Amino acid sequence: MTKLLTDKHAVIYGGGGAIGGAVARKFAEEGAVVHVAGRTREPIERVAADTGGTFTVLDAGDEAAVEQHLAGLPRVDVMFNLASRGDVQGRPLSELSVDEVMRPLEGLRIQLVTARAAARRMIDQGSGVILWLTSASATGAAPGMGGTGPADAAIDNYMRQLARETGGQGLRVCGIWTAGVYETFEGGRHSMTPDDIDRMIGGLSALGRSPRIAEVADAAAFLASDRASGTTGTVLNVTAGLVSER
Repeated sequence: MTKLLTDKHAVIYGGGGAIGGAVARKFAEEGAVVHVAGRTREPIERVAADTGGTFTVLDAGDEAAVEQHLAGLPRVDVMFNLASRGDVQGRPLSELSVDEVMRPLEGLRIQLVTARAAARRMIDQGSGVILWLTSASATGAAPGMGGTGPADAAIDNYMRQLARETGGQGLRVCGIWTAGVYETFEGGRHSMTPDDIDRMIGGLSALGRSPRIAEVADAAAFLASDRASGTTGTVLNVTAGLVSER
């Protein structure tokens, strides 16, 4: 079977996280040369070893560092930013401080810095794919989400505007919605276990379960590939039917 991303150079910010690592490994499996970047050396070094790619320790909100990193690569065919925004959730908006609500909105800087830097290089080479992932909170309201909804809405809108502006120059810009991904609740880092999240989301989603990490990685590989060449300015829904709008 022909691989989806043969010889594509893919940059993944936040590549040391659970979803970022899964996406990096899937991209490598599909033939991409993977470059992972993040603030913490150990996880991104491990992902780079798994994929045969490179790793760079940097702050994705630092314009100079991002520019220097991309300038050192042969080309940039795919850019996927999965860096954390530091969202504060689990408490009512009326109880959150202004700073706590603003935190994910201020965290959008890393998305804008990396997209801007990647877009300019892709415009020069006449092709490229920029991807984002959000929780789909922009489309509705749920208790305890804090500033996540406004931040997701900003990214969705920015993605569509960037797609419109750069499509004629060979770029595609797409998003992925997902939430409560089963495997990201492993390891005791959350108060809920994977099975807890499966039961909770299963009672609300069309598929009766939460999304799986492999499903998110498969969606990213498809969007990054030429098989999605007619797709831009839109979002692929990988919420297991938890969100049904659009």
